[in-house]
Amino acid sequence: MSVEAAHRPLPTVAVLATGGTIAGEAADAASTADYKAGVVSVDRLLATVPALGSIARIHAEQVANIDSKDMGDALWITLARRINALLAQDDIDGLVIAHGTDTLEETAYWLQLTVASTKPVVVTAAMRPLSALSADGPLNLLNAVTLAANPHAAARGVLVAFANQIHGARDVTKVSTYAIDAFASPESGVLGWVQDGRVEFQRRVTRAHTVESVFKLDVIETQGALPAVQVVVSHAGASRAIVDALVDAGVRGIVVAGTGNGSIHATLQQALADARASGVAVVRSSRVGSGHVMRNGAAPDDALGLVSAGTLNPYKARVLLALALAHGWSELAMLQSLFDQY
Repeated sequence: MSVEAAHRPLPTVAVLATGGTIAGEAADAASTADYKAGVVSVDRLLATVPALGSIARIHAEQVANIDSKDMGDALWITLARRINALLAQDDIDGLVIAHGTDTLEETAYWLQLTVASTKPVVVTAAMRPLSALSADGPLNLLNAVTLAANPHAAARGVLVAFANQIHGARDVTKVSTYAIDAFASPESGVLGWVQDGRVEFQRRVTRAHTVESVFKLDVIETQGALPAVQVVVSHAGASRAIVDALVDAGVRGIVVAGTGNGSIHATLQQALADARASGVAVVRSSRVGSGHVMRNGAAPDDALGLVSAGTLNPYKARVLLALALAHGWSELAMLQSLFDQY
């Protein structure tokens, strides 16, 4: 290390804790499944990783302490608002969100579209509670802060640091219920890796994100909530009952997780066509887990007025559709353009 580097001030990284398994605790150190998520405070979590002090000055906040299965729109809005406020400060160089794994990919994509900064934003989590003998949270947190403190992580969109890998928020998805390397980016691959203080990127994100996003958080804040958008699944023997109930309940949008290339059971497809005719926006995605849904491929999108989600999974498609509807964009051509761009 050069003399200049040795005297360079450490960057300041904000760590926002929201709960999850990374803040989980069990009565038995050998237990990795029977535990309570979201009970450990951010201060206790940070104390397990003393090496953080050699990487960055840490500004810590407890935004929430929940099991991420219970994540909702209100907390998303609160989290994005706080992130934007912190990143607007000159003395904050990067930011890390400690999250649960269950809805991490949805939160990361929400932030990808609503964070208005080029500074590094990194989401991390854990598959084992902090009390476990081989807890993975502390190392994931160390790597996340290392990544957020690295200037080369700027202007790359929201990143996910997990099991030494760096994923992009749009592409990452949870692929295992138990494995330590529980996340993957099936269609595009990882962005890079972080290990032992070293960060290396292999590719860049090409889709619009963060400061390029047309979505404005203040529009959603003015409304107080996102428009109601729900996900339904096509499967053998599917009925129209759920779609009809959602339309009666006043939903603004429906995302269908179709089979294969977004194909939809005939009964369900008719229900979705009727929903669209009544003014509900409908997006066609796939339940498969990888690949893309071709427009007018496995369903006549133009004839039915459906939007193709492309490579977005149903849960991220729900985020994008809700944001679009919140901004008043409900016409088919506009919605398809947004899904093609983001």
